[in-house]
Amino acid sequence: MSQDTNTQGEQTVLRVTVGNGTPDEIRGELDDGSDGATARGRDILQTARGASDAVDVLEVGSTGLPAIEPLVLVTNGGETAYHPSPSSNSVHTLVEHAELGDISAPDAAWVVTHDPDAETLPIPADGPLAVGSRRILGRCGWIDPRDGFPPEASATAFARDDPGGALRRLDDIGLLGRGRGDASQDEDLATELDKVREASGDPVVVVNANESDRRNLTDRLLLEGDSAAVVDGLLAVAAIVGAAPDDTVVYTNETDDLARRRIRRSLHAAVANLDDDGNAAPQIVSGPNEYIAGEFTMALEALEGNDRLEARLRPPGPARHGLYGRPTVVATPRTLAQIRTGLLDPDAFDADDSDPGTRLFTVTGDVASGATVELPTGGSLAAVRDAVDIQGQFKMASIGGRFGGFTRSLDRPVSSIGLQNANLGTEGVIEVFDQETCPVAVTGERARFASEKNCGRCFPGREGTKQLLHLLRDVYDGQYEDDKMRELTRTMGTSSLCDFGQSAARSVGTAIDRFETEFRAHANGRCPSGACEEIDS
Repeated sequence: MSQDTNTQGEQTVLRVTVGNGTPDEIRGELDDGSDGATARGRDILQTARGASDAVDVLEVGSTGLPAIEPLVLVTNGGETAYHPSPSSNSVHTLVEHAELGDISAPDAAWVVTHDPDAETLPIPADGPLAVGSRRILGRCGWIDPRDGFPPEASATAFARDDPGGALRRLDDIGLLGRGRGDASQDEDLATELDKVREASGDPVVVVNANESDRRNLTDRLLLEGDSAAVVDGLLAVAAIVGAAPDDTVVYTNETDDLARRRIRRSLHAAVANLDDDGNAAPQIVSGPNEYIAGEFTMALEALEGNDRLEARLRPPGPARHGLYGRPTVVATPRTLAQIRTGLLDPDAFDADDSDPGTRLFTVTGDVASGATVELPTGGSLAAVRDAVDIQGQFKMASIGGRFGGFTRSLDRPVSSIGLQNANLGTEGVIEVFDQETCPVAVTGERARFASEKNCGRCFPGREGTKQLLHLLRDVYDGQYEDDKMRELTRTMGTSSLCDFGQSAARSVGTAIDRFETEFRAHANGRCPSGACEEIDS
């Protein structure tokens, strides 16, 4: 039973988070093809709904913190109690107490006092939910993900009323694109939108949500936890560039069924609320579960139905020659959520920052349970330590996903410029490794993936990745050609056609820079981490 959570008054509401789990709980782990967290959440949801008709039970999206999920939140008036991962018997007890207006029994992990009309998740004073900011993630775990917005809280309404003013507002803020799937990654969004707006032809807006790297759950969390906010950002961008609602496309990974179900309901509801006659809903398209299919020009290739995906030459970029030759905006859910917030609350952004706003990161690797958190761009990545339980002694981290840059410290800036200056990735992933991890082996695995999964379009991406893999294999045979590897990574980083080859080079280059002694030790037949048994034996 769903309800308007903004008018609950003193009525008791029980919320259950139902969303996909940690990066380790990828699709296919269970016999029914669902995530562990999703299956457990649905079981608890059904148990709660079957236990009472007197308490409203609301299905909400994940908070991004599987360690405390499925999470049951019991709200009465201006108080909410948090009950992480309850058993079925505990759920029955919670419902019984909720019927009496008692939200905290049995013992709750946190009880938070808040505005009775709170529209975002009330945050405890401590624990993983208190880490960073929840400006973009605020509704995740609190509202029905499909719940839309009244006109006064709609970025779409503002952009449709004054498209030029909306563009100027984004220009004043200076927002940058987020994620490798965004055509404006780490570049000014307003500039890209203006190009599409001024280009000849009917514009298209593509939400690029196809991420096959399950290290990165940032966009997936938004689609599942607050799909209405992504849709509001999408339709606002469409209004700015002059695209009709039916000239917008949500491009998802073929495995993300839950995200598609929730975004579909949000799209139909949002379009139905527009004051135009005969609006058709935006399209939802499933793309292949392949890493290259998330690169923004190859996303366009997939949408056009091409069997062989290859990166497109640039220039021109999608803004001039995108989907079927039309001017196209390609933006990630993270970017659209930032755009929505920027249009509605520009004062929340410091226009003097080189990278205003916040950034989402999925923390994974040698941790007890992964987490997706939101950090202000003026902060440090080290804040994520309070959101996860790092297993063993920390040795290093890869920042930036599949081909992230390696670092010995998490004390690194969150901002785009700070990460790039440290030769780290901005894709939104922090993968931590303990002392038993061998950086040479990890680098070799990523080089192998690059050599096998590149699109083959450009010479640096096709042949450079093969050469890197051969050079890394030579290290195990006693030959460490430091200068040759460094020169190859520099060439790939500057001449590869797309981000695939550039970021693959970054992984190897930063590993050599920061763990050179371990590479030399391997060439001498010894693995300092003890992970490469064939060397030590």
